[in-house]
Amino acid sequence: MSFSIRILGSSSALPTVHRQTSSQVVMYNATPYLIDCGEGAQIRMREYSLSFGRLRNIFISHIHGDHIFGLFGLLSTFSMLGRKTELNIYCPEKLEQICSNLFASLDHDLGFKVNYNYLNPDGINLIHSDKNLEVFSFPLVHTKPTWGFLFREREKERNIRKELIEDYNLSIAQIVNLKRGEDVVLDNGSVLKSDDATILPPVPKTYVYCSDTLPLKRLADFAANVDLLYHEATFMDKDAELAKLTCHTTTIQATELAKSIYAKRLVLGHFSTRYPTLEIMTEARSVFPDAIEARDGLEIEI
Repeated sequence: MSFSIRILGSSSALPTVHRQTSSQVVMYNATPYLIDCGEGAQIRMREYSLSFGRLRNIFISHIHGDHIFGLFGLLSTFSMLGRKTELNIYCPEKLEQICSNLFASLDHDLGFKVNYNYLNPDGINLIHSDKNLEVFSFPLVHTKPTWGFLFREREKERNIRKELIEDYNLSIAQIVNLKRGEDVVLDNGSVLKSDDATILPPVPKTYVYCSDTLPLKRLADFAANVDLLYHEATFMDKDAELAKLTCHTTTIQATELAKSIYAKRLVLGHFSTRYPTLEIMTEARSVFPDAIEARDGLEIEI
């Protein structure tokens, strides 16, 4: 199963020639899930041949312009393309009012239903589930109500040892039960244990997206050993006081946090335009040597 992320925008508040503002797509077997929608997101989606038609779910971390300004254009494009499929947006409550007021002022009926699902400010919550993934939200610490997202593969069934099907003349019902982890009684009265008859599936892979925030120590409670962590690193360590004042994270804080939760891989983004990227990543790799630089267009397999 293919499970990856594609960075659409990696800058902080100001877009540059080479970096759009925050947006990325989680891809699972050609199904896209959009996280944040900064300015220019739909252009990047076209550039990287990401299907508009398959997009059913959008996750918005918070109501700051660099995370939502691309959404209005994307919704308008869907409308002009004649979209009829419902769209789910998981977001702060205020976003529905912003979108409704904008399109009402333009006297523009989108022509398709948008379901706004408000994020819970308390604890970690399952907000979306389908045949591929479960998505959880959790509150971050920023100047506005802000959330991070955890994407986790759905746990797959065990795989039956195919040679045992003929050896024991297993019925379809028995195979189903064994794959579910249940022992079965054979025709001769003996018991075939699921652990002996099946192979455990791979451990579900996980991806965590931490948008604008102060370092979140409780991340370890639900994201320990995450396969891939995306974390904002707006400021370098020399500007730690400014990071604290604006409720952001420094490169050193983000990398130390990643190490503390035993993240297998780390990608950093949301960079302030005040620093050369090489300088940012050199500092980050002094703590987490394999830290990955988020770049527009970068694809990372999870």
